Amino acid sequence: MKGHPGTGKSTLADAIASALKIPLIDKDDVRDCTLSLQQTLQKTTPHHQHATSAAAAASSLLNDLSYDVIWKIASTQLKLGVSVVVDSPLSRRAHLEKLVKLAGEMRAGLVIVECKPSDEAEWRRRLEGRGNEGGCGVVGDDRPSSWHKPSTWRDLERLLEGYCGCTEYDVGDVPKLTVDTTASVGFQELVSNVIEFILHIDF
Repeated sequence: MKGHPGTGKSTLADAIASALKIPLIDKDDVRDCTLSLQQTLQKTTPHHQHATSAAAAASSLLNDLSYDVIWKIASTQLKLGVSVVVDSPLSRRAHLEKLVKLAGEMRAGLVIVECKPSDEAEWRRRLEGRGNEGGCGVVGDDRPSSWHKPSTWRDLERLLEGYCGCTEYDVGDVPKLTVDTTASVGFQELVSNVIEFILHIDF
């Protein structure tokens, strides 16, 4: 999976994994467990370092750790011959390169499904409302908001500004399907289209 917070990525990932009956590996499941580590890292920061800078450094470190964990879990499953759905923003090309390398080593096929809503107002509504409503089988109502996720549109804007456009990279010859999760299409039809795309790829 690929996509920014609130785009319906996790809802779609859940449905894909369920339809294909394969494991789902969610980066947020790992990151959710690192709150105590982040708090400890911030407490042990040198006094001369600004608190905001310390929090950013800790977040970056634990975000990288979360990616390392999901890559390792994916590797173990692929060694067993089990396909997986990896749910993460895949925001940097280095993340894709890691997956390409992993797929090559395991002789596995790699497909990217990117969630990219065209209706910004609807995307904003879903992002800011997901903290009050858990997954309801509707694209965009991902999971309850986590402490490390943007909970307001301004939070998301700051996150995207920090990326400096690096999320828009060329995936090369990796098969990719871009899904408009705000389109006037039923959720099950959306899922079916993704499954059909995946199953018809000749690796």
